[in-house]
Amino acid sequence: MPPKAKFTPETIIQAGLDIIRENGMGALSARALGTKLGSSARPIFTVFQSMEEVQTEVTKSAKLLYAEYVKKGLEQESAFKGVGTQYILFAIQEPKLFQLLFMSEQKQKPAVANVLPIIDENYKDILLSVQNEYYLSEDKAEQLYRHLWIYTHGIAVLCATNMCVFTPEEISSLITQVFRGMLREMKEGALEKSGNSDTVPYVGEREKDE
Repeated sequence: MPPKAKFTPETIIQAGLDIIRENGMGALSARALGTKLGSSARPIFTVFQSMEEVQTEVTKSAKLLYAEYVKKGLEQESAFKGVGTQYILFAIQEPKLFQLLFMSEQKQKPAVANVLPIIDENYKDILLSVQNEYYLSEDKAEQLYRHLWIYTHGIAVLCATNMCVFTPEEISSLITQVFRGMLREMKEGALEKSGNSDTVPYVGEREKDE
């Protein structure tokens, strides 16, 4: 008969999250977990087969936490801007988890056009919000999303690594300025192709409200 588990999976995963929050993924070890739980490392392996399994489950938990930030962003009046703001807020409030999810070296180097679906499981929901909110084709929505993510990711990395501090007002202003510039460029490019200055084939009315 196998030994009775001393800790639940949830308790171990939470302890793992706390260790990463304090010192990063590199600090997550069986010994560190045991110390955090006030035990030896042995009881951990009555629940999980290996530390690799623990790391996988802790990463999944971090992704679920980040998904809650995305959900809050999508519920805002301007969903796309809300998601960008929440992305930065996650980096500010959970810097080590942000580094784990969005600053870890990839096994392969994806092209910039492919990186977002790889690193963010919420990609499709965010992309759909861009299409619906600003009346964009899928290609145009992907282009806008990609450009804004590159800029927003830069701010988030600066925050997550304590390089500098931004106020909420500064974050809102910076995102809005870049967003308007990108949207305006798309509009002008679309008008040039159509040859009709009275038609705005891709851009909705939300630009003036951002």
